[in-house]
Amino acid sequence: MLLVLWKKWLNAPDNAARASIEETPEQWVENIQDGDSELRNQLIQKYHPYILKTTSRFFRRYIDPQRDDEFSVALSAFDEAISRYSPEGGRLFLGFAETVMRRRLIDYVRQEKKHAASVPYSAFDTESDDGAPMNRIEVTQALEVYNQELTADERRMEILSLTEELAVFGITFADLADHSPRHQDSRRTLLSMGKRLALNDKLFHTLRDKRQLPIKELCENETVSRKTIERHRKYLIAISLIVHGVYPYLQEYIGLDGLGKEESL
Repeated sequence: MLLVLWKKWLNAPDNAARASIEETPEQWVENIQDGDSELRNQLIQKYHPYILKTTSRFFRRYIDPQRDDEFSVALSAFDEAISRYSPEGGRLFLGFAETVMRRRLIDYVRQEKKHAASVPYSAFDTESDDGAPMNRIEVTQALEVYNQELTADERRMEILSLTEELAVFGITFADLADHSPRHQDSRRTLLSMGKRLALNDKLFHTLRDKRQLPIKELCENETVSRKTIERHRKYLIAISLIVHGVYPYLQEYIGLDGLGKEESL
């Protein structure tokens, strides 16, 4: 199915003249989301080299778009990104598309690994490219190392994505280091507050639309002083972005999973 979709997009008619070369990818996507399906095919064709480069870089080898299913997965993910992209997040489309592609490729690799785990024991007795025998232990170890590399790549992508989101608010990771609470109790209190902010649609939209922390509303809803909220403004913004976004590794790292139900509601 993915291969069929790829061929359909690759062989789409060349009508790129319909769109101005001065238009940004974000403008293209806006027009596509308004219902211009032909423009969708043009955008996918236009960024075919970008999709191929991203996929090859992910697997650290050349990906043949005519033969490798990995390219079809990335192509489908790029199409998904077109439908899901929203400029309200403050990110450029290509950065968002790369994140979606990498996550779908990670899902693909994990699914393939799961399938490989069900292969009979003897199937691991194979040969390498130079004809040397490879036993199942070597293959298993290689899979483990590869999975660790994928996990590290995904963490890096989360950090890059969060960096982009924070930049919209004029915040850097250096700022977070300077404005993070030093005491565990204070950190836990602010962590819970940031989570409640992210889960409150009205307050979070205020944060996103006005690019500032809704301090007045937080003071009314929380038992924390205005001075404390203002002092840790950047920290609270970062926490709310992590909670609201797709950052499973960062969420685990900052300890969101450790909050009790009464702290996260």
